[in-house]
Amino acid sequence: MTDRAVVVVRAGALTTVQDLGRAGYAHLGVPRSGALDPAAVRRANRLVGNPETAAVLETTVDGCALRPRCAVTVAVGGAPCPVRVDGRPAAWGTAVRVPAGSVLDIGTATRGLRAYAAISGGIEVEPVLGSRSTDLLSGLGPPPVAEETVLPLGPDTGTATATAVRGSVDAPPWPGPPAELVLRVRLGPRDDWFTPAALRTLVTRAYRVSSAGNRIGLRLDGPALERSLHGELASEGMVLGAVQVPPDGRPVVFLADHPTTGGYPVVGVVREADLGAVAQAVPGTPVRFAPVR
Repeated sequence: MTDRAVVVVRAGALTTVQDLGRAGYAHLGVPRSGALDPAAVRRANRLVGNPETAAVLETTVDGCALRPRCAVTVAVGGAPCPVRVDGRPAAWGTAVRVPAGSVLDIGTATRGLRAYAAISGGIEVEPVLGSRSTDLLSGLGPPPVAEETVLPLGPDTGTATATAVRGSVDAPPWPGPPAELVLRVRLGPRDDWFTPAALRTLVTRAYRVSSAGNRIGLRLDGPALERSLHGELASEGMVLGAVQVPPDGRPVVFLADHPTTGGYPVVGVVREADLGAVAQAVPGTPVRFAPVR
């Protein structure tokens, strides 16, 4: 077993290949996609000696299990979870050496939702429009992984082994999943489609993360926003972090796999820097919108 690849032994609820996305194609109707928690991807890649842009695995809730065909260094970060190599406990949040043929098991998240597994050399599935990310909305990129999927790896730079031996003691602490989401939002461009009372409600009342959310958008439970205009809105461009309000009046925050156009009014846009925490917000997490200019 000398070829550079890993075999998926257990796929989990939803495990996808993700990097930092395919920016620059919105005018062609192609969303950015990419990891929902890009900071976790950058940190995990650094731990194994990869470029920050290398593709990793993004797991959802219950992790996955992998069998490398060659010795690799792996760092699992994002949502805290148990990590085992051939049944023996291994470290989370730092570099771990996994021998060829061993089984790396990433368990169910103890807090948060999404774990990220960076593997030395990076996952080198065929890129599409410059990215290896799976886009669940458009279908671009590789499909979600399934059992017995073979994922090719890039060449190991050699720095990963040294990192694993050193123990990554110089790595900063990982941020924990949020107890509350505070999302800074700039109102517009269609805030004039809502009543003044609705705008006050958005920035003063509490919402909660709904279980209906996914990589396309964060759905919220809470007070509905009343519209002042009730006509049809022509489809227009959508951006990452757009807060779209469908007919039920409850906001949806667009995430990585969001559509590039939409016909419901956008009451505001959340700052991109605040969206990484959304990746780890479990259903029921309180959400507040903080207005900014």
